[in-house]
Amino acid sequence: MASATSFYDFKPLDKKGQPYPLTTLKGKVVLVVNTASKCGFTPQFTALESLYKSVTAAQPDKFLILGFPCNQFMNQDPGDNDTIQQFCLANYGVSFPVLGKTDVNGDKAEPVWEWLKKEMPGLMGMKRVKWNFEKFLVSADGKVVQRWASTTKPETLEGTILEEIKKGSGEKK
Repeated sequence: MASATSFYDFKPLDKKGQPYPLTTLKGKVVLVVNTASKCGFTPQFTALESLYKSVTAAQPDKFLILGFPCNQFMNQDPGDNDTIQQFCLANYGVSFPVLGKTDVNGDKAEPVWEWLKKEMPGLMGMKRVKWNFEKFLVSADGKVVQRWASTTKPETLEGTILEEIKKGSGEKK
């Protein structure tokens, strides 16, 4: 999708294989995360859920986390969409949307991930996702404003997210 100018131009597939139009998220700050069920970083689901609940309690309807399960890194999310959904709910109580299994790198990469990487390259301009649980912050107007490595703990992001929500709503700092 070479003509894409914002996050809202994409329709990745949800857990049922149906298009999930990101245009429905206009006006929200979105944390996009590539996830995996069998990774050393998998316990970040707990912190992501806590972050999601904390920010949405403070700023209802202004924030969303979108999980994109990915099996590209040492086959650490081998299950089908139903298995992944059940795992996230049963083990971590995840209440934010976890979409359909997605490639984030390579020839079959989901277009939204190609766009995210182009808009906010990694270290030394790297245009690929290095590992599970990389995080991209998208502003309320659909622009990528921040990117964090897998090692960045979700609980450290709350202040940045709340500041971005304030920017999007026109509030003063």
